[in-house]
Amino acid sequence: MDEETVHVAITRRVRAEHVGAFEKALAEFARDSLEAPGTRGVQFLYPAPGSGSLEYGILRTFSNREAREAFYQSPLYQQWQDRVRHMVEGDPTCRDLHGLEAWFRDPGAGQHPPRWKMALITWSAVWPVSMLIPAIVLPFISSLPHILRAGVISAGITATLTWVAMPQLVKLAHRWLRPE
Repeated sequence: MDEETVHVAITRRVRAEHVGAFEKALAEFARDSLEAPGTRGVQFLYPAPGSGSLEYGILRTFSNREAREAFYQSPLYQQWQDRVRHMVEGDPTCRDLHGLEAWFRDPGAGQHPPRWKMALITWSAVWPVSMLIPAIVLPFISSLPHILRAGVISAGITATLTWVAMPQLVKLAHRWLRPE
């Protein structure tokens, strides 16, 4: 049995007239689905306010591949599909997420760039950020115990990579990552 945790990203495009009903049904389904064997969690990604997007993201975590397969073949999941079929456009897009790939998600681009390109872009962000954040925050936290300083610094690096460096680098390198 494969004991590797599996993360799955599902996107659904909701019909504008069914947004409220879909969100209610999604919350109910999430609550019920957390009891499925091997399910470790579920998170939602709602469209940004004012964006005009109707794409919803559902991130699921399973204990292993077998649990994922059993969940997507279960009567509970099939009932969910039947319940929301009239509320959405088309079939759901489902794919496993592996670390770096989450930063490089582009719904309109099809496949991810090659892993070596994702790794190179990530390294080019991590290197300067891992030098910059300690230089900025250490003067303010130097009196903390080492373990707390390390925690604050790693939180700063993670936040900077997630919300600043990676989105900007991926945007700047878009043509290199996905040549036409």
